[in-house]
Amino acid sequence: MQHTDIRALGGLVGRSVTVAGWVVTTRSSGKIAFLVLRDGSGYLQCVVSRKEVGDEVWDRCLALTQETSVRVTGSVRADARQAGGVELGASGLELIGPSIDFPITPKEHGTQFLFEHRHLWLRSRLQVAIAKVRHQVFQAIHDFFDERGFYHVSTPILTGSIGEEAGNLFSTEYFDLGTAYLAQTGQLYVEASCAALGRVYCFGPTFRAEKSKTRRHLTEFWMVEPEVAFADSADNMRLQEDFVSYIVSRALDRCREELKELERDTGALERVVAPFPRITYTDAVARLNELGSDLQWGHDLGGDDETLLCKEYDRPIFVMNYPKAVKAFYMKENPDDPRTVLNNDCLAPEGYGEIIGGSQREDDHDRLLARIVAQGLDPKAYGWYLDLRKYGTFVHSGFGLGVERTVAWICGIPHIRETIAFPRQIHRLYP
Repeated sequence: MQHTDIRALGGLVGRSVTVAGWVVTTRSSGKIAFLVLRDGSGYLQCVVSRKEVGDEVWDRCLALTQETSVRVTGSVRADARQAGGVELGASGLELIGPSIDFPITPKEHGTQFLFEHRHLWLRSRLQVAIAKVRHQVFQAIHDFFDERGFYHVSTPILTGSIGEEAGNLFSTEYFDLGTAYLAQTGQLYVEASCAALGRVYCFGPTFRAEKSKTRRHLTEFWMVEPEVAFADSADNMRLQEDFVSYIVSRALDRCREELKELERDTGALERVVAPFPRITYTDAVARLNELGSDLQWGHDLGGDDETLLCKEYDRPIFVMNYPKAVKAFYMKENPDDPRTVLNNDCLAPEGYGEIIGGSQREDDHDRLLARIVAQGLDPKAYGWYLDLRKYGTFVHSGFGLGVERTVAWICGIPHIRETIAFPRQIHRLYP
């Protein structure tokens, strides 16, 4: 049977339609019942008049419970007070699937309970709103790069090469070839691809075996990683600020209702416009010390440091040129200060911290080999990666943006775990 999406009803006033969905709420005054449905595309109030539908349909309506699936036929009526500006005057109601004692009710539930029932909690208004924002962020990512002539490439999930810290890897035995790892990043592979295609990006799940329980961490998350040939660190930051501004603008344009549902202060998002402020790591440490932090030069910024620093800005900021000792082997040494590398973190305001890490890559074969050896990695495992510096080496840069942190910031929600349908954390593998 053909159904009409709720989101399409605004253009069908006066028409008879059939919608299918799930019951959100019901209430009755004795002669008239009000039924709110959702179908994924939107929410709709259905008005059921006892005298117009008869006793059988009326009794069926009164027996409805939360999350029962139904099919409702009726006439679309304009009503500016309702979501979408319409309601449905019901003439028929058919039960599709009953819902007995749905466990997530309008009362308060603890976090543990909600995540144990995550497969059902996803249906709630706030979780639906977050999911729709996430969808638009994904779409914006692909649109941004497509509009700028990038090519999407697929990189391995199982790899024999380490992109970040070895201690944060999930490992598995790979047939007779030894140990393989779940990818922490697709970066090394997009570097190879950008030598073929110029401007590329990969986009997929990544895995970090960090034993972290903070609100900013997941063990499985989605990351987009572009790589650009003949682009230096300054070019890289310009691309990042354009990218972040584009994503936020898309959310503001297409997710107004969802952001309203989430009670997000959209004024803070409207200030996210390039260019973003830039500060060197060295100056950031000095400023943080003035603000009361005990951070010492040579240590990475922690979450509290990022939050403290960002309080001074109304939009994302770049912290540039971190110490070489705390960054990955593939980052280009800073010619103006060999203690540091040509990299940046993009920090979101309002306490959300790092959403992007990027750098200019080391393009010199011998320097890269020395860094690999210095970090205790096996040069043989990186033979293919070193080849990129032997056959037509070139200046290139790239970055990685974590989708879940970005969505959490755009939605204004405190914890990253609600930004993905089924979060994976060190204490959670169900459902």
